[in-house]
Amino acid sequence: QVQLVESGGGLVQAGGSLRLSCAASGRTFSSYAMGWFRQAPGKEREFVATINWTSGSTYCADSVKGRFTISRDNAKDTVFLQMNSLKPGDTAVYYCAAAHTVRVVTSKYEYDWWGQGTQVTVSS
Repeated sequence: QVQLVESGGGLVQAGGSLRLSCAASGRTFSSYAMGWFRQAPGKEREFVATINWTSGSTYCADSVKGRFTISRDNAKDTVFLQMNSLKPGDTAVYYCAAAHTVRVVTSKYEYDWWGQGTQVTVSS
């Protein structure tokens, strides 16, 4: 049973930074892609970033490139999302997800396991 637990959300002013963490457990994640998604009120859940657990290769959505960085700590089975230069438009619930694949996957439908989400609110 895969479990993903997010933490690190909160309230921050525009221009500020937050670091989200996703603690993963339940199996060995060497053949997994880990992703971050977000969902704002009344909107679809959208892709933010993904990382290949073994190679460390990453891919980010255009809307966050240059501001957000995804990384992982293999020893702690934890994935991070460093968010800098935050904007009010980044306000959303952020979800961690896992997919049993080594491909780069940006579609939410390809992810099999999800965390409960953590709220990020950016004030102007």
